Amino acid sequence: MTVEDPEAKYTRLVADADVLAADLLVGDAARQALDTVRSHSWLELLATEPLLADAEAVVGTLADEPLAAAWRESIGDLVTLVEQPPDDHPALAAAYRGNAGQLLSLDSRLRSARAGANLQGVMDVSVRSPDAFVSVFDPETAYELAFDAPYPGPDRDSRD
Repeated sequence: MTVEDPEAKYTRLVADADVLAADLLVGDAARQALDTVRSHSWLELLATEPLLADAEAVVGTLADEPLAAAWRESIGDLVTLVEQPPDDHPALAAAYRGNAGQLLSLDSRLRSARAGANLQGVMDVSVRSPDAFVSVFDPETAYELAFDAPYPGPDRDSRD
């Protein structure tokens, strides 16, 4: 699947820096959401270098620098990097440039009706909290929409 593929949006998502840090440090819905990605090889987590740098800085501030550096090294195996123009919002740039269908964020400004209205017409993305994503995202439906085939179930360990 290429970035231009209209079906890609079903299999691509972005987690904002706050969600990436919460996955590591807190767990809860952020971890559940990203465990969904980790357990399905056909789901693609998109990021930009500035987005990963933001998440690394949050982890470094809330925990410590060695943990942040180790996280940054390991996250490279999970994400697909996309380019970010200067001065763009890292998560929005990743969603736009990578044709993501979902953007997970704890930032209420990104999840507001006003932001949704501003994004409409620019990109087709649903901005949700990790809680909302976990409640509404169905891997089976997404797989069948993207691949027109029966859902095979999770195909890798979410903790690898």
